[in-house]
Amino acid sequence: MNRAFSRKKDKTWMHTPEALSKHYIPYNAKFLGSTEVEQPKGTEVVRDAVRKLKFARHIKKSEGQKIPKVELQISIYGVKILEPKTKEVQHNCQLHRISFCADDKTDKRIFTFICKDSESNKHLCYVFDSEKCAEEITLTIGQAFDLAYRKFLESGGKDVDTRKQIAGLQKRIQDLETENMELKNKVQDLESRLRITQASSPAGSVTLKSPSTDIFDMVPFSPISQQSPIPTRNGTQPPPVPSRSAEIKRDLFGAEPFDPFNCGAGDFPPDVQSKLDEMQEGFKMGLTLEGTVFCLDPLDSRC
Repeated sequence: MNRAFSRKKDKTWMHTPEALSKHYIPYNAKFLGSTEVEQPKGTEVVRDAVRKLKFARHIKKSEGQKIPKVELQISIYGVKILEPKTKEVQHNCQLHRISFCADDKTDKRIFTFICKDSESNKHLCYVFDSEKCAEEITLTIGQAFDLAYRKFLESGGKDVDTRKQIAGLQKRIQDLETENMELKNKVQDLESRLRITQASSPAGSVTLKSPSTDIFDMVPFSPISQQSPIPTRNGTQPPPVPSRSAEIKRDLFGAEPFDPFNCGAGDFPPDVQSKLDEMQEGFKMGLTLEGTVFCLDPLDSRC
């Protein structure tokens, strides 16, 4: 049986899959802070980051500042860092963006992980102090990463190409709708100019020809805009054009725009292609845990 990850045989997962997939595992720790690092992995990389943040904390401690306490919530959806009392989320690190996680063997209270920031795309090293749970927390993050990758394969990963095609189709539809709207605006602008010209023409001057009538002696119906009623040759008024709801956008044929993300069974995010590419790239990189690389098997036809 192919495994998504390789890990030490003497290390076993500590939680049930249901606990991490349907709920989360909470931990309390002290947050030394985060700092930018040059590489997504490496023992020396996190070692330098720990030294840097420890030194900064010593300075703040000498000034009377305490190390802030935080709550970690670990699940297959990521690692959340919250303020313990208010439960305000300070950081939300998605698992496919975490590339390295380790606890310090020289100082068993310290554990750390490297995560790629979603906005700046920089690699940040987060450092924590936990008196008793440093190793357990790193293993829990590793287990969550394992489960998240399996869920990715079972749901989105194996349908990447199909969802990319759907995303491309949606973009094409949006482009056509935009082009259609631009044409409608041009027609409305021309009609407005025509009405202004007719209204400003002086008496006795040559005016533009009035709208032609059809074989039933009726003024042709225009779905673009509602013009002022023009009497027909028999002196009667044409029936009023029913107003169209401005809330529902319709295409050239009067139908509501097709939305492939709402008509199918799948509930896809709006930026399907970029999101799936990002997740696939993150899971391909793998997670290094305690010096052991949690590398993925080569992506086969499932993805």
